[in-house]
Amino acid sequence: MELKAQPRTELGKKVKALRRAGFLPAVVYGEKVKSQPIAVPYKDFEKVYREAGESTLIKLDVDGKSHNVLIHDIKNDPLKGIPLHADFYAVRMDKEIRTKVSIEFFGESPAVKNEGGILVRVMQELEVEALPQDLPRELRIDLSGLAAFGSKLFVKDIPTPKGVKILAEPDEVVVLIEAPRSEEELAALEQVSTAAAPEEVKTEREIKEETKVVEETAGEEKEE
Repeated sequence: MELKAQPRTELGKKVKALRRAGFLPAVVYGEKVKSQPIAVPYKDFEKVYREAGESTLIKLDVDGKSHNVLIHDIKNDPLKGIPLHADFYAVRMDKEIRTKVSIEFFGESPAVKNEGGILVRVMQELEVEALPQDLPRELRIDLSGLAAFGSKLFVKDIPTPKGVKILAEPDEVVVLIEAPRSEEELAALEQVSTAAAPEEVKTEREIKEETKVVEETAGEEKEE
């Protein structure tokens, strides 16, 4: 996969005009790669991100210079849910890196289909170590062997692609089947969950960042 980018001179609030023109502000950096502000066509970025996620190597062409990169971090608009900024991390092809890869569950559990069991996904992603060109888009695990209540699948049950090392204990549970609960049990659990739910406490920095994004977004809409 390839993505073309152009050097960016618009910084700070000036990136609003860039976004209105259909470009996503971004930055590329990495080992022996100096941080450089860039812009990528928004539609091209969306298409590549849907296919690559954050663990598939892509080629980023910046004004004719090619980098092997991973989409490393995306800052989203909290109201619209669309990307506002992206980081591209330039990697060395001869050096192993660590990153998180999502788990893809496939197949149908007989315990869920026939007995009404509850599928509990304990993990959604795993950290792996591999050369950049060996990083998988996802790790797949088959649910069709979960035939009874209490059945479990572990990290060691995930087929590992060649050249990839999963950085988790083999006996850690990935997914399990629980017996269905009565309405009374569900109601009791909901009460306990509500009572025990901790209040979310945000740091001053998080509050300021969210306020800044909301204000910028509101400002852009007003200017439009």
